Amino acid sequence: MDRFYPIGTPGEPWDQADRQAWFNARSIERSYHDEVLVKLEALEVTFDGAGDIATYGALPVDPERYPLMAVTLPSTRPDAPWALVTGGVHGYETSGVQGALRFLQTVAGSYRDRLNLLVAPCVSPWGYEVINRWNPNCLDPNRSFYANSPSEEAAQLMALIAGRPDMLVHLDLHETTDSDESEFRPAVAARDGKPSEPGLIPDGFYTVGDTENPQPDFQAAIIAGVEQVTHIAPADDDGQIIGTDITQRGVINYPNRELGLCAGMTGARFTTTTEVYPDSPNATDEICIDAQVAAARAGLDFALAHA
Repeated sequence: MDRFYPIGTPGEPWDQADRQAWFNARSIERSYHDEVLVKLEALEVTFDGAGDIATYGALPVDPERYPLMAVTLPSTRPDAPWALVTGGVHGYETSGVQGALRFLQTVAGSYRDRLNLLVAPCVSPWGYEVINRWNPNCLDPNRSFYANSPSEEAAQLMALIAGRPDMLVHLDLHETTDSDESEFRPAVAARDGKPSEPGLIPDGFYTVGDTENPQPDFQAAIIAGVEQVTHIAPADDDGQIIGTDITQRGVINYPNRELGLCAGMTGARFTTTTEVYPDSPNATDEICIDAQVAAARAGLDFALAHA
């Protein structure tokens, strides 16, 4: 097998030395404190004391630098259902993090008469700073949402959710980037000792529903809402997006629980994984953030109308 990634031996899964070499090659490229924690502190004024901004854990790689934060905004209605919004499960997917923060800054308060909200805007802060999909142990947090998870990011978020009331809706905010093809797919193939197989990056927004609970009308409502902000990804010549058959325009389904995806951890009636494309010539950082907010609004509005 030809070498296609600088770490490891082609055809052989990585050993601990390879994983350490990968970790050593990472570097800090942006500030979790400045770009996330400072914005969360400002929400105290936005919510005027109504919400709770709390630490639910920390990452062992540097607990002081990487506290894990969640915002709870309780409803004024005692019997209101719960909704969960997560961002930054893949830390490098910027608009997922900034979209969750923008949602909190701009529209979350408008749901207080109908919903209890729980928002974890940056599940993987180390990944956010080094702009990477994996955590420090070469694990993909978004394949790690299962019992006794080896991913600290996934395990601590699941612990936060455990024992809370049932969720009506869970929106997990993600991106698909050109670096998925140039870096992250080759990296996972090298880590696992497999050949690297090229794929296509879709140009536009799409959602990933749950094979076991697809909720097609819910997915369609999100597509319709986001379409007012950015373009929807077309299927390729095989009728697929990222190698999976579309079920309707801009929608594919994955078996969430089987794959250990974040969107499958709550068992909520309405779940989706959003996928924005920030590298499109027709998108900007602001468009991508606005698309995430539009997806959250459309999803919550549909769920409330059909609860």
